[in-house]
Amino acid sequence: MESRLLARTNKITNTSGLSPTHLQANLLILPSAHAKSFHDLCRRNPVSCPLLATTPPGSPHTLNPPQTIHSPDFDIRTDCPAYRIYKHGKCIAQRRDILDLWTDTDDYVGFLIGCSFSFEDALGRAGLKPRHQETGAVVPMYRTNLPLLPAGVFTGATCIVSMRPYRAEDVERVRSVTRRFLATHGEPVAWGWEGMRELGIEDIGKPDFGEEPVIREGEVPVFWGCGVTPQVAVESAGDKIDGLVFAHEPGNMLITDLTD
Repeated sequence: MESRLLARTNKITNTSGLSPTHLQANLLILPSAHAKSFHDLCRRNPVSCPLLATTPPGSPHTLNPPQTIHSPDFDIRTDCPAYRIYKHGKCIAQRRDILDLWTDTDDYVGFLIGCSFSFEDALGRAGLKPRHQETGAVVPMYRTNLPLLPAGVFTGATCIVSMRPYRAEDVERVRSVTRRFLATHGEPVAWGWEGMRELGIEDIGKPDFGEEPVIREGEVPVFWGCGVTPQVAVESAGDKIDGLVFAHEPGNMLITDLTD
């Protein structure tokens, strides 16, 4: 797919709006010793971590299910626009590829997690184009007080949400459009200023990831589950994870061949 080639050659970053009708995916790659625990985490938290596909241990070129990506030259180490590297729960670097960090002898497993960018085309067709697409910004994302159900070493984390502002009278239409996209977070988990406070978000103008939102008069924040949540789970696991962990840079997704 052209978008993945652009990512591989470092010609794109923010993937919102690219390859309409195709599912975009968040990414987490970790040592295979922790793969079962992370798989269990996804199954226990399907709104925040809807699992789309995995790689076999040690193989950056293959996905299960195989129809996720058809390209024979696919490489999970290059085909995201940007990556984060974690060690002992801390992000220690950002990279455009991780070719030299996952070699042929390394035993890693990759997980693709559904991304809310996947339903943005449907919102646009309904006359509800997300604001960050209008402004060319990265969608704002926030830490919440919603606990993530634990699994193995992944304990003590809370959920991340992404936010798109809409007029209060449009919220029900927004919910209706996104509800069927269960593989990519589905409908909003909260909306409105009271909903924001219930999530434990204190300042809408200061997202933890992404860029500051533009909210106009008469609009309210609308929040969805977010696939950056696994990165927070890695932070909470800390030094319980031996070795490096790799993830996508928020807003820089892997575009799959699956359709919405």
